Amino acid sequence: MIAGFTLIATGCAERSKGPYPSLLPRPIESRGDAEPVVAPVALEPDPALDRRITEVGATINTAKKDFATAATRAQALAKAAQGQAVGSDRWIEAQTALAELDAFRATSSAALTDLEDATIARAAAGKPPYPSLEAARDAAQAELDLQTKRIETLQASMPAV
Repeated sequence: MIAGFTLIATGCAERSKGPYPSLLPRPIESRGDAEPVVAPVALEPDPALDRRITEVGATINTAKKDFATAATRAQALAKAAQGQAVGSDRWIEAQTALAELDAFRATSSAALTDLEDATIARAAAGKPPYPSLEAARDAAQAELDLQTKRIETLQASMPAV
């Protein structure tokens, strides 16, 4: 009987090491999935880039002021052209004023492109984002979006061709 018990106990012990998995933690279960801590990179001042941002900002501000003045004029001309036939003198004057608005928008678009080029150049050089460049680019994009919307609104108020 003791021999039978020993055989059964030995058999069970042998089988528990076989096809059944251990309930102990596996190595993969004890590793951490946290992102590694990255030390922040010190931002070095770039006087040439600061100067460029200032110049482009001045260009955008000038285009913004000129656009606002021209948009007020274009709005008055577009209102005067409402109800007029396509090709009438008032319609042509309003279309000419809208074309002037496009010229100011093109200036804003070119300035935004300059800022985006500077952003791309920094990224290509492996440099971190430059906060004042990012802020200027966002402001230029917002101004361009505003100008585009105003032109579209004025164009929609005009008699269609």
